[in-house]
Amino acid sequence: MELIDKPITIIKLKAITDALFGDVTKAVVDIQQAIMVINAELHADEESWLMKRGSQQKDLWGINLYPALYSQEGFIEFDSMINLRPRMGNPSRGVEDEKIRTKIRKIVNQLIKPN
Repeated sequence: MELIDKPITIIKLKAITDALFGDVTKAVVDIQQAIMVINAELHADEESWLMKRGSQQKDLWGINLYPALYSQEGFIEFDSMINLRPRMGNPSRGVEDEKIRTKIRKIVNQLIKPN
């Protein structure tokens, strides 16, 4: 796992992605702290790691990043079991609240930069 709290290039993200899954990397974004963890087999592992660092579960959202689609619509996929939170109004693996999706996009775009 790798904490991303400062910008990295898409080239570095691609290298990290190639090492584990090839075309996709799992990430968990903390929308309160504007950080994310990448490069684990499970979103749940990343979520747990962030919570041990002080993140609140309500602020953590699982996504998948596809480096080959950088700056395209499919770059960020809002799909993870950790997003399943009916009590918080999120009854699916996706991120239903557009405000939260917008926050996630903004954070990802701040942390992943072009070459």
